[in-house]
Amino acid sequence: MQMIESHIAVTTEKPIRFQEYAVGIFNSIPSKSGIKKAIKKVLIFINDTPATTATYIHGGERIELYSNKTEEAFKRLVLPLEVLHEDHYLAVIYKPSGILVSGNKFVTIANGLPQNLQKSTKADAVKPQPVHRLDYPTSGVLLVGKTSAAIVALSDLFKDKKIKKTYYAVCIGQMQVTGHINEAIDGKNAETHYEVLETVSSKRFGFLNFVKLSPSTGRKHQLRIHLASIRNQILGDQEHGEPRHFLKGKGLYLHAASLDFIHPLTKEPLCIHKEIPKKFKKIFPLQSL
Repeated sequence: MQMIESHIAVTTEKPIRFQEYAVGIFNSIPSKSGIKKAIKKVLIFINDTPATTATYIHGGERIELYSNKTEEAFKRLVLPLEVLHEDHYLAVIYKPSGILVSGNKFVTIANGLPQNLQKSTKADAVKPQPVHRLDYPTSGVLLVGKTSAAIVALSDLFKDKKIKKTYYAVCIGQMQVTGHINEAIDGKNAETHYEVLETVSSKRFGFLNFVKLSPSTGRKHQLRIHLASIRNQILGDQEHGEPRHFLKGKGLYLHAASLDFIHPLTKEPLCIHKEIPKKFKKIFPLQSL
């Protein structure tokens, strides 16, 4: 085997599981799933010992990635992204609908980040890594970590519910002006608050509503599942709605509009916003959010 990348672990406030720490430290493995696969194939060594899923990082460890292939052929991805905020520790970018955040596909937001962001000058700089997810058909703001410390700190902010997320959606049918949905998803607590900002009549759908969504939790497909549970499916949701609720070529009408939080390292208050896509304004022309 041939060593292709190495990394010296930075000191952390408390020990962290290696598979969590390692996300972003290797340019050739941008995702957590990739790290797990490399561990399983015994391609990662920590101080000359094979890494395992039970290994913890304390700081100062020499981490090496090996390849059992003699040659690697890489394609270059060209994916321009709009950068809404950037500093040495983190960035916020606009994720268009119809692109995966991460995964095993070639075209992902994670794979396109290095060409769009400046490399951090901090000692624990890593390949930029998304710290949360947005569904494939959802557009909006996406938070990215650029250092090991930032990735850990931002993940903790999400876990502790210290990042306020605001979404906008177009929902079908008659709705109450405000509401609170508290319905578990996959056995886990899930809460969503909503407010109807505008309603228009529709020959095809009866009523269409421009809705502000404030999730208190971050379960997979939470907003889509919750709105479907009260029979106000999000327009264009093929997975949780009905075929008749889909507009050909328009996709899902769900937009992650803003993130509001305290920068975990500089302590600066941040509120990053991206206006709603044009397709929303064609239904609700007076909305400028």
